[in-house]
Amino acid sequence: MTINCKGELVDLKTPKVMGILNLTPDSFFDGGKYKDEASILNQVDYMLKNGATFIDMGAYSSRPGAEHVPEEEELKRMVPVIELILKKFPDTIISVDTFRSKVAAESIEHGAAIINDIAAGNLDEAMFDTIAKYQVPYIMMHMKGTPQSMQKEATYNDLIHDIRLYFSEKVKEATAKKINDIIIDPGFGFAKTTAQNYTLLNHLDMFQTFGLPILIGLSRKSMVYKVLGSSPKEALNGTTALHTIALLKGANIIRAHDVKEAVECVKLVEALKENAL
Repeated sequence: MTINCKGELVDLKTPKVMGILNLTPDSFFDGGKYKDEASILNQVDYMLKNGATFIDMGAYSSRPGAEHVPEEEELKRMVPVIELILKKFPDTIISVDTFRSKVAAESIEHGAAIINDIAAGNLDEAMFDTIAKYQVPYIMMHMKGTPQSMQKEATYNDLIHDIRLYFSEKVKEATAKKINDIIIDPGFGFAKTTAQNYTLLNHLDMFQTFGLPILIGLSRKSMVYKVLGSSPKEALNGTTALHTIALLKGANIIRAHDVKEAVECVKLVEALKENAL
């Protein structure tokens, strides 16, 4: 199970960690933390040294109820940082978290290798054509509505069946457009209640039937800290516990704020699998 990132084949048979770099002032955990060149480069250096295979950059906060950001502002936040990182760390595999085809195209033109789309093309009808044109790996996530409305849309006839149907339709559409490297993300926290998030985690292995890599993003989210009665800042231990479960149920990429701990989690689960009788 490999993906082609700018000519480099990345094998996902052993799960990989995607480090999160938020370029927004209002992200739920680390918003506003990385706003100058030194802080950005120090964080990227730290994540790469601790085992991140990918760095996922977002310039539009998708937390519930987040403020809408104009496209030009998203580009202004994103493009210079892609250039900055690749100048200092030229081998970095950068993933860009955007649902806009123009941001995706310009990011790829400036060196990004992966597009991570929370809307799977639903918020920009040109997205699939853009991905097909550039032939980069494409992460399609399950979400209903928009980041502003999604929490009001957490209703399903059958949660797992509905999300599997969504991906079967999206994968069929993307494949018809000749998009080669597709990664699916079930979208923890996006139009899902806390209980639904745990149902989804319980049945994560059911998404292996697509034969595609599975990415999970649950790092420090409310599904962790609400159950524990804590906060995002106190949610690392709970996050690690859920990462372990996700890996055992077939996750191939873990998108995490805390790279070192996530990499350790992968190593321990792989050791467990290697020595299973």
